[in-house]
Amino acid sequence: MDLILKNAVIPQGDRKVATNIMVDNGEIIGFTNALNGLSADEIIDIKGNLVVPGCIDPHTHFMDPGFTHRETFRTGSRSAAAGGITTHIDMPCCSKPSVRDGESFHKKLDPLKDQAYVDFCFWGGMTGEDVREGWLDNIYPQIEEGVVAFKVYMTPSVPTFPKVTDAEMLEIFSHIAPTGMPIGVHAENYDICTFYTEKLKKEGRMDGPAWAEARMPLAEKVAIQLILSYAEATGARVHVVHMSTKEGVEIVKEAKKRGVKVTSETCPHYLVLNAQDSMTERGTFAKIAPPLREKEDNVVHWQALADGTIDFVGTDHAPYEIETEKDAADSDIWNSFPGIPGVETMVQILVSEGLNKGRLSLSRFVEVTSRNAAIHYGIYPKKGSMELGSDADFTVIDLDREYVIDEQQTESMAKYNPLHGMRLKGKPIQTIVRGKVVYDEDNGGIVGDAGYGQFVKRQSIQRLDRGIKYETYEEGAKEAESQQRVEKALTQN
Repeated sequence: MDLILKNAVIPQGDRKVATNIMVDNGEIIGFTNALNGLSADEIIDIKGNLVVPGCIDPHTHFMDPGFTHRETFRTGSRSAAAGGITTHIDMPCCSKPSVRDGESFHKKLDPLKDQAYVDFCFWGGMTGEDVREGWLDNIYPQIEEGVVAFKVYMTPSVPTFPKVTDAEMLEIFSHIAPTGMPIGVHAENYDICTFYTEKLKKEGRMDGPAWAEARMPLAEKVAIQLILSYAEATGARVHVVHMSTKEGVEIVKEAKKRGVKVTSETCPHYLVLNAQDSMTERGTFAKIAPPLREKEDNVVHWQALADGTIDFVGTDHAPYEIETEKDAADSDIWNSFPGIPGVETMVQILVSEGLNKGRLSLSRFVEVTSRNAAIHYGIYPKKGSMELGSDADFTVIDLDREYVIDEQQTESMAKYNPLHGMRLKGKPIQTIVRGKVVYDEDNGGIVGDAGYGQFVKRQSIQRLDRGIKYETYEEGAKEAESQQRVEKALTQN
């Protein structure tokens, strides 16, 4: 075989089980308690560290092609590898062109094929312009190319990705609903955010927390309520991206009880930072949309992540150039660009502040860092799993390693991070993609060259006339249950 990971500890539910993992042709082929008589081209001693299914960041903006003064696909992918991420899912908007049809899909993918250190998927896009110009059928070539979901903005993104009006969003939901594809929505009410931004500017507010005050929690609350109303009316499968408020958590929880097809994600910064402290101290370097909230929101989000209201975590990794976009000579809290890096620190936060502090059980940690996102975006059990036949993607974690986040020590081009200075315990130290080590903390960091990472298409396609039907999140979960297979393999030798 190609590879053996010896002396590994893997999750079995909430238990940790010692084993040796066998890999061949980039896939998991077995587990064994003893290595007598077994050989491999490469044997890596994991030294008793925790090995979990390769972590997934389902929400990144790697800015390439088109905005490479901020980040390149190469540097973003290196940053993902250094953070224990084996697969990331890139958004359609922050590239030139934005991904909104088959042609623009290839204009993004083709230049990036040889740039990645880890595997990647793409979001597709739909905008208000697509509705006005009669281009809604552009969803089909995107689906056929393998995008995993569609993104819609209720507030402006980049000029090539116009926001939707309420009616335009309803039309998009109605068109995509029959395909079963997830629709991710940036949930902030445009009119509220715009009105109160102008109001506070006129009042002379220039302090950091003013940004959060203008884009108040009510703006997210009413946006989510509208999204859920449209989902109920159309049968669309909706996903609330980067949910930030306790009000949003409560609305989503109640909608799930009613059987609405809704999922949600949050970001690490909404778990550990608050607007008053971080935006007072870091100003524009802590500016993001939706903004940071309050300490109470942090607590509620941890609880929602643990109880299943929030399905998984993504970073919304969206770095900007410090000199021209975050801290230019004429910049202030209103005109600086809203976005922060995060792909390198997501797993760190969830290990240290979640798993190690008991906010997340081991099984739930696996679900929110890999399994649920993989199921939701149709790449499970190829990704997000440690089944026999799954891709040999692993994140190796030293649960006892203590360190401090340093914004200057990052593979990303963005040398700023509002998490700078946080003391953490528990860190991803090795990242393995399809049986190949791409990052090794204790042996030089990044291993190998760009180009190893591959584009991963959404799986489980069933063509229905012009539409395309996908398994639902719940159906995928039921179909993919396979812990018993791993348990059986562990007992064999």
